[in-house]
Amino acid sequence: MENLALIDSFSEFKDDKLIDRVTLMAILEDVFRNALKKKYGSDDNFDIIINPDKGDLEIWRNRVVVADGEVEDENQEISLTEARKIEPDFEVGEDVSEEVKLIDLGRRSILALRQNLISKIHEHDNTTIYKQFKDLIGEIYTAEVHHIRHKAVILLDDEGNEIILPKEKQIPSDFFRKGENVRGIIEGVELKGNKPMIIMSRTAPEFLEKLFEQEIPEVFDGLITVKKVVRIPGEKAKVAVDSYDDRIDPVGACVGMKGSRIHGIVRELGNENIDVINFTNNPQLFISRALSPARVTSVTLNEETKHAEVTLKPEEVSKAIGKGGFNIRLAGRLTGYEIDVLREGLEEEDVELTEFSDEIEEWIISEFKRIGLDTAKSVLEQDLADLVKRTDLEEETILEVVKVLKAEFED
Repeated sequence: MENLALIDSFSEFKDDKLIDRVTLMAILEDVFRNALKKKYGSDDNFDIIINPDKGDLEIWRNRVVVADGEVEDENQEISLTEARKIEPDFEVGEDVSEEVKLIDLGRRSILALRQNLISKIHEHDNTTIYKQFKDLIGEIYTAEVHHIRHKAVILLDDEGNEIILPKEKQIPSDFFRKGENVRGIIEGVELKGNKPMIIMSRTAPEFLEKLFEQEIPEVFDGLITVKKVVRIPGEKAKVAVDSYDDRIDPVGACVGMKGSRIHGIVRELGNENIDVINFTNNPQLFISRALSPARVTSVTLNEETKHAEVTLKPEEVSKAIGKGGFNIRLAGRLTGYEIDVLREGLEEEDVELTEFSDEIEEWIISEFKRIGLDTAKSVLEQDLADLVKRTDLEEETILEVVKVLKAEFED
């Protein structure tokens, strides 16, 4: 009876977790052999016969018959007198197989055995989940919001697996409610103890790439290739696409009529502004396209330092830099070049900011250049509040710079 109860305790998990028969047999045998080792010191001479479908379990101990008084190892040997109690015709040197009942292991051992059985099943289940999600890394996954914490959102999938969406992996505008479905990519999975920790991300560039695969049939079919994706999550992204079929316009196919195809992706990413760009192996042309919507006059490259000087008309500079410097920053990441913006037709009376290096610290000049301001007049033409917002400089520092620059023209 106790055999059936033990097997039943396994069946509860077997039915829920769909553990295959081979794994079932292996887990059961492993658990029983551990119990036998603790009781008898060794399990080498035991045969375990299990039929999990019927709940049948038999354990047989094999020992060698020795003369009375010559038993040295009670687990491996049995005296002639004891052997003949099992069958009267046994002789010295013969093998004896004797069934071991679970009750012979003791009540405590049976309880420990059951706990060990449950533990092994959970361990197997966790290993299976780990392997399953390891294969899903980089793929889009959907799960339901179960619990919202300060530093993470806890999600549950249809199988009840827990998935963590950390705060830093969320788009800044993300706002979730319990029971809501959330999409992201599986970014990583690791075993913490024996429990798998599954991490989801909505900020990874790969998430945007996978959304293109899901939403745009030509990308899914391989007619259009996503060459590279760069993002400032929730703000702006640039996606370089290419097609080996000259009849297909990759940008047009991705964007769709009046943005119809990309609209769903933009909405999924919290209205992230997405620029889709035709990829090219010509670095000068690629940089020009990457700075869209600005129109570039010329591009000068230094291949050794991966540095590009881009000349634009004055009215195009702010477009090239973009809000918060996002456009030029993403263009640099997309192309792999550090990009400096120069104004076309610099007036003779204007002065490069680098000329003031004796009076203005280099890091301050670099901060202005980062947002496309590389001359004295380009700084003086800006609104003070706007400069404070677009740079990491204090208002007092900017005022000191303005004072130095004005002195140049007053002289």
